[in-house]
Order: sequence, then structure tokens, then C-alpha cells
Amino acid sequence: MDPAFDRSAPAQSGILLPVAEGIRRIIGNNPGPFTFTGTCTYVVGTGEVTVIDPGPEDAAHIEALLLALRNERIARILVTHTHRDHSPGARLLAERTGAAILGCAPHRASRAALDSEAPRLDASADLDHNPDRALAEGDRVEGDGHAFTVIETPGHTANHLAFALEGTGMVFSGDHVMGWSTSIVAPPDGAMSAYLASLDKLITREDDRAYWPGHGGPVADPRRFTRALLSHRRQRELQILDVLGRGPARIPQLVAANYQGLDPRLVGAAGLSTFAHLEDLVARGLVVADGAVTLEALYSRA
Repeated sequence: MDPAFDRSAPAQSGILLPVAEGIRRIIGNNPGPFTFTGTCTYVVGTGEVTVIDPGPEDAAHIEALLLALRNERIARILVTHTHRDHSPGARLLAERTGAAILGCAPHRASRAALDSEAPRLDASADLDHNPDRALAEGDRVEGDGHAFTVIETPGHTANHLAFALEGTGMVFSGDHVMGWSTSIVAPPDGAMSAYLASLDKLITREDDRAYWPGHGGPVADPRRFTRALLSHRRQRELQILDVLGRGPARIPQLVAANYQGLDPRLVGAAGLSTFAHLEDLVARGLVVADGAVTLEALYSRA
């Protein structure tokens, strides 16, 4: 079962619009192959509000948000994870409002970076994120007429969190589950084993009615969709094992075999996700490398 992705544009950027009862959304002007139409910043509540994921370091986006909320008070800022399209805007917003930054801990990799990986990691990670309060599984954040429960969802990043809006069935899923695309899992920042376990974790949540992700529109049937995402990842595993069953291969060969017709801009991302699968498969004893497990290694069936 493959996910039924919705790639219809959710809204134009720069305008704060209601999307569900008690939830508004403004989309940043940072469209791209990894961000779709831009980063979704959410506002929960009225009067005294919570802002989720203020986005990149974009003064115009923050100014548009402040203008839209000029008659309301931003009481707190929640951040799902430390990628540069999600968390740097929190500092800009906090400087303008005095609101506390809550949510994910400072950035950390899922494992130690290899020398060849450090520049790429630095390019995508917000290493300056330092929240006023780092949250963990089961923590509660209370606002005026609304409250959140924290769900730890590592995998896309080691510190990724989702926020369940209590009493509504709504979950702000960050980049862990998105309706428009699969989420990239790129070592050493991300880890496939953790990502798959986090998908399993969300599937067990029976009362969730919708996910509001970091990019794109909502996921209206979250358990079904998340099951499809998990199935899609398991299919990728089988594809990798099938190719390696015909002989040793390197990551570019695996990408060419398993991602036919791929947008050239996404070839690098596909290689990283393939690498994440290979790390997991090696750890499980299903695949071996001709030395260290790296992007350049030659992989074989165990």
C-alpha cells in the first residue's frame, strides 16, 4: 500500500488563515523541492496564542505573522526540530515578543558524523537553537484555552517532536509525517531505525483525527496514511535487498534502480535515504559493507 500523497498547493504564502477550529496557518515564502510550498507556521488559540515552527530566518515572514497577530499576544513558541527551515525564526520572533521558546532540545546528530558528512550536516542543521525549555515525551504545555502533549518522534532528526493538541485529535507532526511527500531521513542527522519506530508509535495512537505537518496540507486519516508510509519504507528495504541479491552495488546504483524517473534535484536526497536504509540493514545483519558503512561503500547481501 503506497501513500496517497496530496500535492495540491495548500495556500499562498504570507497570509494567516484559519484551517481548523482554533488553528490558523501562515506559510513561509521558502518553496523548494524539500519544503514544497514553504514552511507551515501554525497559530493555536486566540487572544493569547501559541506559535508552532516560525520557520527560517526570514524577517519578512516574521513581520507578516506579527502584523496578522497585532491585536493578540504571542505567549509561547513551540519548535518541532532543528532544521533551518523550521527553528531559526523562533529566535527572531522571541526577540520581537519576549515569548519563551519551548520544544525540541538543541540540535544533535543521531550518530557521530564522518568527516565527509560534517559540511552537509552544518548546512541543514540549526546549531544555534537553544530553547528556554526543552520538552520530552509526555510533557504538557498549557495555553489560554488550549494545551499540548509532547510526542517524541525521532528519525528525521534525533530531536524531532510532535505536539498533540489535547481534546481535538489534532497533531502537529513537523516533518515526521507529511501529506505531500515522504520525509527525508539523512544520516548522521537522521536515523532510519528511529524513524520506523516513530511511525509505529504514531500508528498506535487511536484518537488522532488529523496531522498538521511542517509542509503541505493536513493528513486527514493519519493512522491509515502512516501505515502506508511504513509500508512504503519496508518496500524500499525489499527493493534494496533485491538489487543486492543480484550482486554488490553502491548507493548511486541502488538509487538508479529503485527511483526511476526521479526529479534530478532529489537524487542526492534519495541517496541519503538509501544510505539510512543501508545503515539499518547492516545493523540488522541483512547487508554487509566492504569496510566502514559510508556513502561510498560497496554493499552486498549478508
